[in-house]
Amino acid sequence: MAISPSLRRNVLILSGCQALMLSGSSLMIATSALIGFSLAEDKLWATLPIGCLFLGTLLSTYPASMIMKRIGRRAGFMIGPIFGVAGAVLTLVAIMDQSFALFSAGSFLIGVLNGVGYYYRFAAADISDDVYRSRAISWVLVGGVLAAFIGPNLANFNRDLISGYPFAGSYASLIVVYALSIGLASRLDIPKPGAAERAGRQRSLWEIARQPTFLVAVVSAMVAYGVMNLVMTSTPLAMAGCNHSFSDTAVVIQWHVIAMFTPSFFTGHLIAQFGTLRVMAAGAIVLFASVAVALHGISVTHFVVALIFLGLGWNFLFIGATHLVTQSYVPAEKAKTQGLNDLLVFSTVALTALTSGMVHEIAGWEMLNKLVLPAIGVALGAILLLGWFRRQSEARVA
Repeated sequence: MAISPSLRRNVLILSGCQALMLSGSSLMIATSALIGFSLAEDKLWATLPIGCLFLGTLLSTYPASMIMKRIGRRAGFMIGPIFGVAGAVLTLVAIMDQSFALFSAGSFLIGVLNGVGYYYRFAAADISDDVYRSRAISWVLVGGVLAAFIGPNLANFNRDLISGYPFAGSYASLIVVYALSIGLASRLDIPKPGAAERAGRQRSLWEIARQPTFLVAVVSAMVAYGVMNLVMTSTPLAMAGCNHSFSDTAVVIQWHVIAMFTPSFFTGHLIAQFGTLRVMAAGAIVLFASVAVALHGISVTHFVVALIFLGLGWNFLFIGATHLVTQSYVPAEKAKTQGLNDLLVFSTVALTALTSGMVHEIAGWEMLNKLVLPAIGVALGAILLLGWFRRQSEARVA
């Protein structure tokens, strides 16, 4: 069965919105810790602004899901970037005024935009049937490939655009990026939630959350994002400590983001062919490989390869977890289940962002990488256990 032109158009628009949102995120990842280090009196708090970015995401993600249940995806995706524009303006002013607090506040508002924008993938899943759902999720995340080039290059090329204020020009460019996102979201044609979704019979969140499928999905997503974020956020600090240039750091982040999203061209096909759990397990194994490379050396090449593996492992594990969680609810439960999933995931992301600079400053790059190994092991064990339970269940039915 062919994909309808309407579905293709909506997925393409959602992918474009994803690209713009993640361009801002990748720009901040490449620069925020360095700006925070220059502005903060206590260098232990260098990654607080990136923590505020994810805190904004955390606090907005559940309300965003419930609000869009009432007003629809299109309206929600147009409102989100307004917060992004406001945040970009604040961060620009903060850099010029040398205000750490204001820079953190602007980062928080950009995080609110992300709290809305991370539902682009679920919007694609909602408008697709079972056959194309994993592919639609993947294609939306393909937007991150463009972000891999746009974000770090905006940071690098516009770094000295405003004389005397390093990176101010980079953040000025975000105002344009987020304004474009509003215009693009206005072109979406996604129906508002129907009666079945708004008023259908629902189980409690506790009943939904204790399902093995939901538990494995959310634990895997938490590990995927938490491990990736902890390592990625501290990478600019680690590279600066190894006397690598910012241009080298920008290249490493660029290749990392490419590795995060380029596999999305085929991750959906892999899920359809080999199954969700096998792809997720492969993602956890690749995360182990990332740690192995990071512990092997501190050259630019080591950073590039480790961060490529980190991005690839995240892609397989996170897309698989997103597809898996869609199997845990009925339409009426969609908003609160998706909201709970992202609330838990971005609680982990916010925590790792807030603590990444501290862990790196106190323990160092090597120990930081060693600390993520148990979490990856938990995710892999949960995936294998769910697979075993499903095989046992199928054998009993047969």
